[in-house]
Amino acid sequence: MGIGYATALELARAGHRVFATMRNPAKAPQLAEVAAAEKLPLEVMTLDVDSDDSVRACFAAIAEPIDVLVNNAGIEVHGSVEELPLESVIAVMNTNYFGSVRCMQAVLPQMRARREGCIINVSSIAGRIAHSPMGAYCASKFAVEGITEALAGEVKPFNIRVALVEPGIQDTRMARNIGDAPPSLYPQPARFGRLFQASLANPVPPEASATLIRSIIESGTWQLRHLPGPNAAPFVGWRASLNDEQWVDWNALDDDSWYAAVERDFGIKARP
Repeated sequence: MGIGYATALELARAGHRVFATMRNPAKAPQLAEVAAAEKLPLEVMTLDVDSDDSVRACFAAIAEPIDVLVNNAGIEVHGSVEELPLESVIAVMNTNYFGSVRCMQAVLPQMRARREGCIINVSSIAGRIAHSPMGAYCASKFAVEGITEALAGEVKPFNIRVALVEPGIQDTRMARNIGDAPPSLYPQPARFGRLFQASLANPVPPEASATLIRSIIESGTWQLRHLPGPNAAPFVGWRASLNDEQWVDWNALDDDSWYAAVERDFGIKARP
């Protein structure tokens, strides 16, 4: 399960009325089954964030005002810039970035009219740290970061709070997929996959993000960026300690030097 599943249950168990959306609820019935068993105020709805028509239909079907929007829908693709099919680059941008924009545009008119609301966009430390072989995914999250920061200034006069949640490596299906590196002409996919595998040996659960999202909603905070779990802030701080050229050089290291640097800097034994 992932951050969306954990967040929906976290909020519903706290008494919030939750409309949880997914492309095909029939393929993932677990959330609805748990909600029914626990008698939670949670309704599962169909929503494909890639589709203008689906977004319009879903939000039109919600009769009550939406107080909080959590944009969490996302897909992950990984591979070198040279080898990744262009359709994969387009797909990850459509879901992760344009999907968020579609949903924000759907709720903003009524939030602005009521002069209250909260929008939380689930980004990633990959929205602040670009690395191979996650270039396309990072680009989508960089885009989410940029538009969210711009939106925060636009809507604060209307009392609409905006926040970014930036998880590090958490134990989700997406993270485990990264551990299965495809064959590549470049060394980065295999060794980055090993880094994820090693990190997931001591996993940070997605509930770390879910509890933080609940805290943002309930606390009334105006803080823009939030780093859930124990590994997000250290990764961001470490990247900030390097200038751009040092960062490029770190990614360009040969395998032996790279694995040694990961163990030295993070204490993670990722070497195969």
